[in-house]
Amino acid sequence: MEKGKVKAFLTFFLFLLLFSAVYAQDYGDAIVLGSIGEPKRLIPLLASDSASATISGFVFNGLLKYDGDLNLVGDLAESWEIEDGGRVIVFHLRKGVLWQDGKPFTARDVKFTYEKLVDPKVATPYSGDFELIKKFEVIDDYTVRITYKYPFAPALSSWTMGIIPEHLLKNEDLNTTGFNRHPVGTGPFILESWKTGQKLVLRANPRYFRGRPYLDRVIYRIIPDSATMFLELASGNLDYMGLTPFQYKRQTNTEFFRKNFRKFRYPALVYTYLGYNLRLPIFSDKRVRKALTYAIDRKLIVDVVLLGLGQVSNGIFPPSSWACDTSFSPLPYDPKKAKELLAEAGWRDTDGDGVLDKDGKPFEFTIVTNQGNSQRINTAEIIQYELAQVGVKVKIRVLEWQALLRAIYDRNFQAIILGWSLGADPDPYDIWHSSKTKPGEFNFVGYKNPEVDRLIEEARRIFDRKKRAELYHKIQRLIYEDYPYTFLYVPDNLSILHRRFRNVKLKKAGIWYNFEKWYVPKKLQKYRFTGDSDAGDGH
Repeated sequence: MEKGKVKAFLTFFLFLLLFSAVYAQDYGDAIVLGSIGEPKRLIPLLASDSASATISGFVFNGLLKYDGDLNLVGDLAESWEIEDGGRVIVFHLRKGVLWQDGKPFTARDVKFTYEKLVDPKVATPYSGDFELIKKFEVIDDYTVRITYKYPFAPALSSWTMGIIPEHLLKNEDLNTTGFNRHPVGTGPFILESWKTGQKLVLRANPRYFRGRPYLDRVIYRIIPDSATMFLELASGNLDYMGLTPFQYKRQTNTEFFRKNFRKFRYPALVYTYLGYNLRLPIFSDKRVRKALTYAIDRKLIVDVVLLGLGQVSNGIFPPSSWACDTSFSPLPYDPKKAKELLAEAGWRDTDGDGVLDKDGKPFEFTIVTNQGNSQRINTAEIIQYELAQVGVKVKIRVLEWQALLRAIYDRNFQAIILGWSLGADPDPYDIWHSSKTKPGEFNFVGYKNPEVDRLIEEARRIFDRKKRAELYHKIQRLIYEDYPYTFLYVPDNLSILHRRFRNVKLKKAGIWYNFEKWYVPKKLQKYRFTGDSDAGDGH
């Protein structure tokens, strides 16, 4: 070989070595996450709370998913065609995908998932999108053809739903099956262990169709109190947690946290609300619900509870959603107007005790919210004080997460402070349509408005985003002005992550969209694992 060629070859070889040294993505280590909530059921069709959805998302895949820029891309489906003006979708599935027990994934699993989504015996809140399917055909093992009753704009988005295995669940009751605690999916992580009230441990799926994740384990610790969780973070026992505004602004503003952690703040598709059980006579009069909204200073809550890291909510869509009418102003704080409306509705202090009454009964109710969420508890306390100023007596009850979910399921609450985390497609059907009030469904306050139903159904048929947004603006105003909720605030998404993790890129979707590609360089790895036993603490 000529000297020039030898030199060029050596130069190229050294370049490759340098490139691999700099850009190599090492396997190993674990991420330890902190959460105030414990999952309830991990089957995707039933994973209606945030904790369940988080773990379910590690284990299962949909046909499609959202990328970092909130574009729909293939997941279990590698391609698809839309036919007949939007009435038909043909999905071409990936070949060679295995369930975590080694069985092949096929079109039969997709059809089975669909059948369970529309099965009235399954307590899923997600059936609305799938009830519009007129015909579901399995063309072959890797092709399905889905025909809708009419063109359905959110159809593609609905197929981000996790697909479940027919061979394991065909003869099971999805509501009660042990599979909810021992799931088998196609996803990047396998649930290894679940110690109730303590933690869940997931290990990397070596047969994951996109390639084994770089991290060996995900350790999901259940810590019901945010202050305790923060102490665990500061002690080095957690790698990630969501932060309260005080933690974000004050407690992490130190050299230790700047050196060891990255903080993230970005707009989120989330809002927090005070919801009223509309089945109760006390909340049946719209004037009463409007008065309660007038009586609550939501700007004060944003300033005091969120430390300004958020904004007052103006309805069912957060401002970061394309469906939101940002020109629509929330109701102002006006306790005088609140008193006038309450008096108009027949609520007066006839016995001089400072509490309004009607037909001999005092105006009092209980707000429930979840343990460990200091923002919601502090918000409830402000609301309690402010409503007392207009003659309404409020009690506060803080429930453990699972107890709160049970109260919602049983409709055993008067008023509730909770939040909605919404998907990229803003279709409000599952939360606001009057048909979605059954146990396990999301319209648990019992909201009904025929005009809202009609507009929601119309919007689902429109593919033009501008025209669809116009309908959503109308829906937003109608629901706001019915006051089924007092829409409180839209918090910024605040979180913190240890700096040793690489390939973490903040985009519109946040940071978790490419989680299986996160890695830790060998020299920075903290946890070591041997075998596949429950190595939740590493060594």
